[in-house]
Amino acid sequence: MKSILGLAGTIALGAAALALPHVAHAQRGGDTVNCYSDQGRRSVCRVPWRDARLVRQDSDTACVRNRTWGIDRGGLWVDNGCRGIFQETGGWGGGNRPGSGWDDHRPGWGGGSGGDRIVSCGSVDNRRAFCSARIGRGARLVEQESKNTCREGSTYGFNRDGIWVDRGCRGKFSTGR
Repeated sequence: MKSILGLAGTIALGAAALALPHVAHAQRGGDTVNCYSDQGRRSVCRVPWRDARLVRQDSDTACVRNRTWGIDRGGLWVDNGCRGIFQETGGWGGGNRPGSGWDDHRPGWGGGSGGDRIVSCGSVDNRRAFCSARIGRGARLVEQESKNTCREGSTYGFNRDGIWVDRGCRGKFSTGR
């Protein structure tokens, strides 16, 4: 009888563990965190931040905000194989609040400097596109909007006149003015 109850308890605990999201062992570095989806499962990295941006994607799986990564009251979450370095942005940005829309100076984007401008640029039909913009200190991807991976130097880049994208990369870029 004890072995049957012990087995039932073990099965119940195992089922409960599968229902909960995996809490990732985030590696922190200053105001950044390396957060990853282990074996394609949803993981949560506990951070005290209200908003974040993807600094560097380290996975072959595209890290797309609100699809394969996001931030909520539980922390920074990643899913479906997304792995990357994330940084606190300090505001709510990203449309997390109901009714918030995109604009060039929403809080949380550009590290709070107030001088960064957000430019949307996208490759259509996997063709190279160029988006004119005044580039200051450079351009960085702040939100990937495509399923296709955006990697600097490979599927996007910039010069002083603007940002180029290729092979289906679509996203929002900070121009660093």
